[in-house]
Amino acid sequence: MMWPNFFLQEEERMAGLRGRAGGKRRPALTDAQEGKIKLAFFVAIVGVTLTVLAVGTEFWVELNTYKQNHSAMCEAAHFGLWKLCYKKLWLEDVEVERATCGPAELPGEANCSYFKFFSTGENARIFQRTTKKELNITAAVISLLSITLMVMGSLCITMALSKGVEFLLKPASCFFMISGVMVLISLEVFRHSVRWLVGSDQSVPLEYEYSWSVACAVAAGAVLIFGGGCFTLLSLPSLPKRPWQCCARSTATSSA
Repeated sequence: MMWPNFFLQEEERMAGLRGRAGGKRRPALTDAQEGKIKLAFFVAIVGVTLTVLAVGTEFWVELNTYKQNHSAMCEAAHFGLWKLCYKKLWLEDVEVERATCGPAELPGEANCSYFKFFSTGENARIFQRTTKKELNITAAVISLLSITLMVMGSLCITMALSKGVEFLLKPASCFFMISGVMVLISLEVFRHSVRWLVGSDQSVPLEYEYSWSVACAVAAGAVLIFGGGCFTLLSLPSLPKRPWQCCARSTATSSA
């Protein structure tokens, strides 16, 4: 009878240890907390989607030459962080009120190619103007780093929801807010590269305008910062329903 009693006591001891260890675990997320986190995560995913859409497209800026009276076509160009597209448009498709060619969404003969400063290090020439590759590369690298931070933030939120832990909300909020700021910084660096390009030569007169990819990038930065702020608020300790009771209790404790 000694061995059965020994195993029975050992099982009771291990069960007691598991019970004490389980008592030290952090409580799981409530349904209300999980719903708020999912809602904030949806906002952040919208920002991530807009960022990927902006970074992957080449409609950041349009360069439009002026119309010529004795020509049936006009030239335009549009580019983003990675790719440049030349386009020849029919004048009959361009609005009569416009003095320049465009917009780039009109049908026409397009010739697109990737920038060579990512491979051979050469600057691109657009309508006799030369790009400044250092600015273009910097804008592209910052955008890729921002996407990396978004992925890390998404992993933190996914683990927080699957494991029921709340402390991962703080790093996730930092990742999303920093990525939103980096998207806006990338946009500002790109704007400086466009101004450098336009001012590098004046032999071919043209006008430039920012297109819908820039609008996606601006919206993405704002949404990501807002989403990160939501995660910061959710990670803060919950306030009591009646804060004045805590103040009265602390005052009574200090007077005693």
